[in-house]
Amino acid sequence: MSFRSARDHEGDLELGADVVVVGSGASGAVVAHELQKSGQRVVVLEEGPRIPADDYSRMSISESLRHMWRDGGMTVAVGVGDSPTINVTMGRVVGGSSVLTGGVCFRTPDRVLSNWQREHGLPSYGSASMEGAFDYVEDKVHVETVPEAMRSKATTLFDRGMKKRGLALEPIRRNTKGCRGCGRCNFGCPEKAKLSVDLSFLPQAVEAGAEVVSHCLVEKVLSKRGRAVGVQGRVLNGPGGRPGGKLKVHARRVVIACGAWHTPLLLRKSGVGKRSKALGKRMTLHPGCRMMARFDEKVEGWKGAMQSAFSEAFEARGLTLVSVFIPPSVVGATLPGIGAEHQRHAQMLPNIAMFGGMIHDEGGGTVRRGPGREPVVTYRMAPRDRGRVRDLIRTLGEVYLDAGAKEIFPPILGLPGGLDADAFRSLDLDSIPLSRFEVTSQHPLGTARMGPDGKHAVVDEHGEAFDLEELYVVDGSIVPTSLGVNPQLSIMALATRLAWEMRDRPLPA
Repeated sequence: MSFRSARDHEGDLELGADVVVVGSGASGAVVAHELQKSGQRVVVLEEGPRIPADDYSRMSISESLRHMWRDGGMTVAVGVGDSPTINVTMGRVVGGSSVLTGGVCFRTPDRVLSNWQREHGLPSYGSASMEGAFDYVEDKVHVETVPEAMRSKATTLFDRGMKKRGLALEPIRRNTKGCRGCGRCNFGCPEKAKLSVDLSFLPQAVEAGAEVVSHCLVEKVLSKRGRAVGVQGRVLNGPGGRPGGKLKVHARRVVIACGAWHTPLLLRKSGVGKRSKALGKRMTLHPGCRMMARFDEKVEGWKGAMQSAFSEAFEARGLTLVSVFIPPSVVGATLPGIGAEHQRHAQMLPNIAMFGGMIHDEGGGTVRRGPGREPVVTYRMAPRDRGRVRDLIRTLGEVYLDAGAKEIFPPILGLPGGLDADAFRSLDLDSIPLSRFEVTSQHPLGTARMGPDGKHAVVDEHGEAFDLEELYVVDGSIVPTSLGVNPQLSIMALATRLAWEMRDRPLPA
């Protein structure tokens, strides 16, 4: 049918469909596409706006943050105890966070799937049974290997340091086609080279007859006699885009794809998951840090693919190292100092290299209802993971020093500036509170996890809620454990498999 904005609709809005999908990101778009192509009438609801690629490709960094990111990119998981506060970035736009990721696509590691089978009561989720879904998604969004020629110099310098340790970086795979390495992936690809779901699954779903309605805030799942029969909420057509008219969608099947941050709130408001010990608990985040280093030689790390290479050489220590370089204006703003000191550091920008990494965390996040629309999310880092954060920073710094860096800029608030090799190696990281560490994430997972029973999980192996028939959850909240790698492809493959099962299951009368 069409893309449409409920902000332009006057008054209340009432719709009907076979299936209503709440959320238009990586998982919701996949499910909508598969079910609509099978002949079911699908309506997709999205809280954020629809911004066509022609529009976001012309946006400045600040415009992208203001119009496409949730809370302008300032969402955090508040650290509890000796834990860092973690900046968790996510999209609020048609296409969800897929529009704003680096496009990195890892399959779920075999060791993780084996753990799901062995420890989490999911025997059907082996690598062989998931292969078809992975193959399908990779073909639809054109997952390809980033060639070495696309690596930025910041990455090749890091690789130089790795090789001195007898190690080497491996090429990353991304959902791109025709990428020229402008380094703007996190703010909406200006060249339409990243095949996020707003350019792939969603347009094809609409062409097949699906309706995607933006500016719709869903607040509750409607049920009757133990079965989901639709959703209700508010239309964001009030002054300044605030809630205005009432929203109601009648459907024979309800699919939730709000992400691990918001799905627990919607389920709890709908009376789902009350007996489960898992709802809103044990969120994993892949807490990550980036390390900057100054070289005498010119680097200009923004030239090349934003993310092009990785290393699992330290996986036994719970670390995955991943290349990253953000636009130079953002890098310059994050360099230390005030006034003249900050200006001195910012002038080093052409000589600054950057590399990042994340930890395979145990999951210490909890989602609670907040005073307004957004949840209050806290994160208590496990003792083992606290050591991993410090290990990650040591490793990133040492590799860049091996590559010939003259100064290291650890992601720790309050340090006066760059540290030479001696100062970095004498830095007592264990004595610095983790609250001073700059830690980020784009990978919230696991707050409505999948499992064999309703006491320790929220949905079964088919994604259906234990407490309510015809209510399915398909987003990252159902992932049972941390993955240790970027989750986009895993989420899309899980959603594909669940969509195929829904497609083959008759809709209720």
